[in-house]
Parts: sequence; structure tokens; C-alpha cells
Amino acid sequence: MDLRKLKTLIDLVSESNVSELEITEAEGKVRIVKGGGASVHSFAAPMPVAAPVVVAGPAAAAAPAAQPEPVAPPSGHPVKSPMVGTFYRSASPGSKPFVEIGDSVKAGETVCIIEAMKILNEIEADTSGTIKQILCENGQAVEYGQPLFIIE
Repeated sequence: MDLRKLKTLIDLVSESNVSELEITEAEGKVRIVKGGGASVHSFAAPMPVAAPVVVAGPAAAAAPAAQPEPVAPPSGHPVKSPMVGTFYRSASPGSKPFVEIGDSVKAGETVCIIEAMKILNEIEADTSGTIKQILCENGQAVEYGQPLFIIE
């Protein structure tokens, strides 16, 4: 969030009857609290982490640095979320999930529901195969394009 936008929000809160405002965006979170004529402003944003600087010397060259193994993407065909919303594995809280790991699915078969703006959207498999992985938890918020299932 840029400084001009933050200043505008502070001015709006100070000139209105609103006593507290909290906004969360991709860049971070802003919380503005008005009390007793003074405003308290806080801004939390993800801070970039710099890699540690290592100076190679004769002793450092002898000991190889441990590097994390690259994580291989899951093999198979991912079923991706077509929208932002809340992921649900079943039609209602007490009912059986649409699919489980190991289930065979056909293209066009409903595999989950994504709730967006109080509308329940059935998500269908876009290919036939077997459910290899379920990548989301029931009730989890999902983003556009996020993989939900892996079909093999």
C-alpha cells in the first residue's frame, strides 16, 4: 500500500465517526484506531529477507554448504480453481465428500464446491482419471488458478 493511500485512509478515519479501520491487501495489513483525539497507525508488510552473505575462504571451501532439495511438483494433471472463494469437499457439512483419494472420476464429474459471494459453484474434473492428491482442506480459502486436486 502506498503512502498516499495510507494518508487518505488516516484522514478519512479522523474526519469520520469510525473509530477503527482494518484493511488487508496483498502487500500487507493496515489497522487504524482512533481514540481520544489521537490516532494509532500500524502497518505490517512482508519484509524481504536477504540471503546471508558467505565469504569463501580456505576453511569454508572444505565444508560444502547444505542446500535444500528442490521440491518436485506433483505429477499428474492438476484441477485448478477457476475463481477465488472457499473450498468445500462436500455439498453440506454432514454429507459425504464428492471424491476421495483413489476414486476414479470422469471429465465433467463434480469434485468439489467453491463458494464465492454466497454462491456455491460446482467444480468439475476437466479430465478423466484417478484422484491422486487432494491439495486443499475443507473450508480453506483458495485463489484463482490454485491447484485443488491431482488426477492421474
